[in-house]
Amino acid sequence: MGAETETAVVLKQMMDAIRDTFKYEAREIEGTQTPGETLSTKSGTCRDFAWLMIETLRRLGIPCRFLTGYLYDSALDGGSVAMTGSASTHAWLSVYLPGAGWLQYDPTNRISEGFSLIPVALARHPAQAIPLQGAWFGEASDYLGMSVHISIHKVADIPKDS
Repeated sequence: MGAETETAVVLKQMMDAIRDTFKYEAREIEGTQTPGETLSTKSGTCRDFAWLMIETLRRLGIPCRFLTGYLYDSALDGGSVAMTGSASTHAWLSVYLPGAGWLQYDPTNRISEGFSLIPVALARHPAQAIPLQGAWFGEASDYLGMSVHISIHKVADIPKDS
């Protein structure tokens, strides 16, 4: 087994361990937990799981980046949800493997590569990758509220002969 194969096995085992050991708990507050908090509570969000995996891999000398964006879930096209983090912003990581380049890994859903992960921002640290932000100018009494709904659907299949 070559070094790339061994690294791929470690990455899969790490995603399996996070998915099987930790509980996903949605959190509305900003920010990302430290890896220590995620380990002690055995719970977190997609950004917490990505950050835990990034910091662990960096300690092993493997270059990583934090990615945030959206998760395409084909189950949504049928009106249901099958993957954790779909229909919302989502976070995962990319790992640099010599010879293979930057590969994406989603420990929340145990996904690597494919068309399900739609990146919007990438950074070295989660605080540097903000997919959506805004500002309010005016009197506090002028604010009427805001809601955001994200809907990601497959547009069409690309013909194989193109």
